[in-house]
Amino acid sequence: MNENEHLPPATPKKAITYASYLRVDELLALQSPVSDPPEHDETLFIIIHQVYELWFKQMLHELEKVKRDFRENHLYGAMATLKRCRMIMKTLVQQLDILETMTPTDFNSFRERLETASGFQSAQFRAVEFMLGYKRPNMLGFHEPGGPGQALLQHHLQMPSLVDCFYAFLIHRGYSIPVELLERDLTQPTETNAQVQDALLDIYRTKPDLANLLELMTDFDEGLQEWRYRHVKMVERTIGHKPGTGGSPGADFLRATLFKPVFPDLWAMRHRL
Repeated sequence: MNENEHLPPATPKKAITYASYLRVDELLALQSPVSDPPEHDETLFIIIHQVYELWFKQMLHELEKVKRDFRENHLYGAMATLKRCRMIMKTLVQQLDILETMTPTDFNSFRERLETASGFQSAQFRAVEFMLGYKRPNMLGFHEPGGPGQALLQHHLQMPSLVDCFYAFLIHRGYSIPVELLERDLTQPTETNAQVQDALLDIYRTKPDLANLLELMTDFDEGLQEWRYRHVKMVERTIGHKPGTGGSPGADFLRATLFKPVFPDLWAMRHRL
């Protein structure tokens, strides 16, 4: 007798569908307005910010690959992924056009119900900043001690940034990087360095393939600054100079982040080109 003869028939495996693969039912259940009675624009506000968080997650994923490409001297892999990151930045800016269809009156109809919730608490966006080298250890204090947000930031605070990995790429390409940069405190933000600028100038003058990479990095950096500017203007347009939700810093804090490039050496040496 076959030992499997009395076993129940196997349950057929369900075919993967569009809805099951993307978990659409769960996704569409994640929008829960808190206003009562519901305010029409709160659904838009929730969806826009949830989409931002998804893009931040993708950005972290892509930037990890760029870091790996730099460490492994993979020029064209880094260039392809930086192009994708630049397009994500463009999409982040375009989403503000949709959000700005909500008037200040529309937002204020449910703003108080957000209580302590604030975009300032986006751990993923702060992690993107840290990964790019704009590290500020004091930012951890705005997240729950021991919580997942603080753990994410602590991880990226201690890790080499994209700029640190770019230094490794330059070494692969025969350039010398000052020892103080290679042994620096990784929890501190990127600072300009004259020797790095000399290397970048040589690349622009003698290595057109690598110069294309530098232009992509500049494009991405400019895109990030564009997003910061549009974000500031959107906040000013909506709440003026009032504090953000939950008492978080508002437009004045955001304005202080403008014109802070993540690749400062690329901007500091441009007058020499």
